[in-house]
Amino acid sequence: MIRYEGTLYRPPSEAESLILQATIGCSYNRCTFCAMYREKRFRVRPLEDLRREIAWAARALPPVRKVFLADGDALVAKCSFLLALLGELKGALPDLRRVSCYASPQSLQVRSVDELRALREAGLDLCYLGVESGDDRVLARLEKGVDAAEIIRVAGKATEAGIELSTMILLGAGGRAGSLEHARASARVIDALRPRFVSTLVMTPVEGTPLWDEAERGAVDELDPIELTRELREFVAGLTLDRAIFRSNHASNHLPLAGTLQKDKPRILAELDAVLAAPRRARFVPDWMRGL
Repeated sequence: MIRYEGTLYRPPSEAESLILQATIGCSYNRCTFCAMYREKRFRVRPLEDLRREIAWAARALPPVRKVFLADGDALVAKCSFLLALLGELKGALPDLRRVSCYASPQSLQVRSVDELRALREAGLDLCYLGVESGDDRVLARLEKGVDAAEIIRVAGKATEAGIELSTMILLGAGGRAGSLEHARASARVIDALRPRFVSTLVMTPVEGTPLWDEAERGAVDELDPIELTRELREFVAGLTLDRAIFRSNHASNHLPLAGTLQKDKPRILAELDAVLAAPRRARFVPDWMRGL
């Protein structure tokens, strides 16, 4: 059977995927808002253990069509390890259609285009990249370890290699004063990345993180649903990329929206405008139903 260590996290779109814990934790693990892997020491799991788990999945589970490689930073493992793991998946799971993983800017920094192309040819189809913001001041405060230009540079390597990107932006990360600039700068970066998928989450202080400590000191502006709606509208309005799937369906969002850009952009903007015009009639997700 498959052994998991600690709490598992995966994107909403991986709900039906086989989760394979290729690595434990996150190799960077310094983002101020993230509590997901703070209790874990980063390490790569032995390939032999993963080989046994893949063999069990092939025997015991219904046909596996999607695999998500956890934890937070599987792409940082040695290319030879990842190629061997992808080979095991391809050989054991004949119905496999997609393999994906989280990718930090740091893991993309250490991968060459040739390595990423080899991983793509071996079966790695999609990487989830937390951009968080296109505003360098926000990125510095979040301790992402990179600026917007570096995110564009390293993510471009994945695109050049043929790996699709699913990008995430943190609504509210710019605070009240920086809200609109955060939205506009984020739209510029996402346009430059040309991802296949774009999603938004709401920045939420989580206990055990530096962001939580800041919030306890009153140093964090937590935007209300109307302010977040205004920020989201500014972000969507600034996007020019075409044929990208847009979602705000993460559990942290107050206002679930979905569509394909640019085709559905007028409808999405109209829905946001309707909320801003009549906020008392807005059907926001209640706080008790939201989470991370």
